[in-house]
Amino acid sequence: MITVTRLDGVSYYINPHQIECIEINPDTTLVMLSGRHHIVLEEADDVIGKIEAYRRRVSPCIVQE
Repeated sequence: MITVTRLDGVSYYINPHQIECIEINPDTTLVMLSGRHHIVLEEADDVIGKIEAYRRRVSPCIVQE
């Protein structure tokens, strides 16, 4: 799970495996496989960095470039 922050400042955890895509319009919007949308304060690059860090933690045998 990764931590993201709603526009009202409340942080919560989200399953990064359920994120279908990230839209920037201008707010960062996580579009989930279920079709649900989560608008978050984090920049898209920050969310991607959190996803990458999460995947390194759960799959430590992934070779880093």
